[in-house]
Amino acid sequence: MKYPDEWTQKEFLQNKQKLEADGIKVILIDTILSPIEKADTFLYNPYLLSQEAEGSVFVFYCDSGKATLNRLQEYKEKFPLHHCISLKGGRGYWRKNMMVLEDNE
Repeated sequence: MKYPDEWTQKEFLQNKQKLEADGIKVILIDTILSPIEKADTFLYNPYLLSQEAEGSVFVFYCDSGKATLNRLQEYKEKFPLHHCISLKGGRGYWRKNMMVLEDNE
């Protein structure tokens, strides 16, 4: 899979489902000390994140998505063995009741 710089919430949910079915961990990372309601988030901790399996996908979020997109290169340099993506729209655009249904292909 080719990893873009940003994922929307829908892309995050769809890709998380697909990737985790293939054994690739996808982690939503809180960079602002403000968890998203009804979402499994991980507080930004560089040491613990560096311990995650190689190839894991880190999706960083802030309030608007702008700061994490601006810092994306920094994250990529800090975690060269992982894939780093910014959540488009950040916490402000997260819809707590949005979900994706399993694809029966």
